[in-house]
Amino acid sequence: MKRQGRLIGVPRVMLILPTETYRAAPFLHAAEQLDLNVVVASNEAPTLARLMEGRVLTLDLRHPAESAERAASFAERWPIDAVVGVDEGSVLTAASIAERLDTPARNPVPSVAATRDKRLLRERLAASGLPQPRWVSLDVGADDEDVNRAVGLVGLPCVIKPVDLAASRGVIRADDLAGVRTAVRRVGSLLREMCADDAVSPMLVESYVDGVEVALEGLVRQGFLEVIALFDKPDPLVGPFFEETIYVTPSRLDGAAQTAVIEAARAAVSALGLMHGPVHVEIRMAASTPVVIEVAARSIGGLCSQVIRLECDDAPGEIRSLENVILREACGLPLGAMHMVDPACGVFMLPIPTAGILRGVDGLHRAESVGGITGVTISIPLGEPVRPLPEGDRYLGFVFARGDTPETVEASLRAAQELLEIDIAPV
Repeated sequence: MKRQGRLIGVPRVMLILPTETYRAAPFLHAAEQLDLNVVVASNEAPTLARLMEGRVLTLDLRHPAESAERAASFAERWPIDAVVGVDEGSVLTAASIAERLDTPARNPVPSVAATRDKRLLRERLAASGLPQPRWVSLDVGADDEDVNRAVGLVGLPCVIKPVDLAASRGVIRADDLAGVRTAVRRVGSLLREMCADDAVSPMLVESYVDGVEVALEGLVRQGFLEVIALFDKPDPLVGPFFEETIYVTPSRLDGAAQTAVIEAARAAVSALGLMHGPVHVEIRMAASTPVVIEVAARSIGGLCSQVIRLECDDAPGEIRSLENVILREACGLPLGAMHMVDPACGVFMLPIPTAGILRGVDGLHRAESVGGITGVTISIPLGEPVRPLPEGDRYLGFVFARGDTPETVEASLRAAQELLEIDIAPV
């Protein structure tokens, strides 16, 4: 039996898919595996939208409240059971729509908003007493006196970052006052370039936290954070820019340090009031103290989720993707305790070394032949302009590996990356 184009009892999930996202294909594939009815909501209508009635919705992701009203009108004809934002640019719109539709698995809008605005994040974490960097907000039009005041509050060295960008974009370390002024101007120029109107976002000046950095990937169910993986970042992230390269799991931190990281991540999730869905938490170990750097109400970025393969207690022997378990949680489908299938796995996020036009990448087959490597993907088409961090917003590509230990996985990733030759024509 059908109602408004769907089988009775089969959940209809709305996926918020920005046109520029890396994450569309993995989520659509997982939805197909689960035999879900899917509505694709995006900021641009597909070419054949007129032939896909009830399956597509065009939204302005810059205006979540307006998008929620548009989605509510859509849902009057095609009811929605779950709403999932697939990446950083879509989670606030997803939360607003889910709240408007009163779906069972949803996060409070203010909680998600606090993960999208680093000022709100810092305020929430400060109220909970969690260790975090000292910080102060700074307008893009700040003068030297404003910069001096900010440095006096947070100290040196410090980190300048936009309040609402992700993937280390616009994040710069400065070690002296002149460096801070230069960084503020540079970040301000990036923010002005990105904004089509006068609403230019501010930035934060934060104290620099020295120590190893890890990333926790988890799924929140009924307000409790369940850990999926704890990733080491073996390359030092000391600045002046903070491009991430290698993620490897399981972590090689000792047991006490891992427990401290997990407890800090759970405390951060609780402080924010997140109730459902994926989270990605960045934490630095300042000696033995975990310091919360970032909390995102989304799954791991780029194509990195490809390394995560899960087995769940409700279906022993069945291998599930990260997107599969995210959709199961959102739609209320069976989902037992989660366990990583592989003893160790990792990804190398290939940075863009210089600005220009990408002309070619040699050595792909050699890199793929390295023991433990499961795939090499160049995610930027040849002929496209590229630019590195802090202004850039993309990775050149991704190298994936599995193995028996994190040490062997890291060695495989480094060996494969060394075989790649990147040809970028300067502009």
